[in-house]
Amino acid sequence: MTRRFARLTLASSFFIMIIFGGAMIFFSLSSQADATAVVAMPTIASFDVTLIPTRAEVTPPTAAPSPPVQPTQAVAQVVAAAATPITSWQELPVIPTISERTKQIYLNGQQVRGNTPRAFSKVGDCESSPSWFLGDFDKGTTYFNLGDYKNLRQVITNFQGSYARVSLAAKSGFSAAAVFAPLWANPEFCRTNESPLACEYRLHKPSYAFIMLGTNDYLQPTAFEDQLRSIVRYSINNGVVPILATKADNLEKDNSINASIAKVAIEFDVPLWNYWAAVKDLPGNGLQEDKVHLTWGPNQFDDPANMKKAWPTRNLTALQVLDVVWRGVTQ
Repeated sequence: MTRRFARLTLASSFFIMIIFGGAMIFFSLSSQADATAVVAMPTIASFDVTLIPTRAEVTPPTAAPSPPVQPTQAVAQVVAAAATPITSWQELPVIPTISERTKQIYLNGQQVRGNTPRAFSKVGDCESSPSWFLGDFDKGTTYFNLGDYKNLRQVITNFQGSYARVSLAAKSGFSAAAVFAPLWANPEFCRTNESPLACEYRLHKPSYAFIMLGTNDYLQPTAFEDQLRSIVRYSINNGVVPILATKADNLEKDNSINASIAKVAIEFDVPLWNYWAAVKDLPGNGLQEDKVHLTWGPNQFDDPANMKKAWPTRNLTALQVLDVVWRGVTQ
């Protein structure tokens, strides 16, 4: 009886061990499957959408099939001048001179890309809106007075249709990263996964583009410089002459963003519109009390009091820059 009980006890223990072992294996496999499932599942961070994408969130669109664009020999000059004060860019003129490189970019756009010779685009934030920036020059002479700048009539006529056009690469809050983010492209006009910049260039086929960014990049000024380089490369690869503009504000506190804008323009030997220099002597440096937005005035260039405001100064100097660039590459 004792032996039979012992055998039964042993058998029961062996059976229990088999059951327990199987359960452990099943639990182990289930746990591995659950772990795999957790890894595969999107986290909350996956759905986190910030207003302005950071550089890490943005993958620039593939450049058009052209030889890779690299900075010109002017890079050596920038490197050699690296020890100069950051304020050296402040000495650059408001209106640029036009280089042979700029002419080559334009010719590539005409001969290879088929860009529209009488079209320009705006790439920027809210200050690129036609309600403020250049839009009046598509509306007729009742909306502006050239005063002593009647020589600008021809450039105004030449680019009719671009002044009041709402750019697909300009939007309130845009940073240098945002123009490459499909998230911010207009789905009514842009293709799936197409960035605002690619969409604008594809649809408008401009020969020139005002690049007016930096105000919304003050929290990440270091990333801004490389993002601006990407915009310039993409523009050049598409035969679009980039016109880089400095800004009036100094939200980053050390003017490093304007220094970067000037540096990139020199590296790629493309036009720099030093707008900062045009408004630095205006009351309040051309800024409202918030030190961000420009002081407003109508485009009456014949009124000296009005020309102490930043907006008419912005539109006048933009026309002058466009005129110089246009004539420089076509004559």
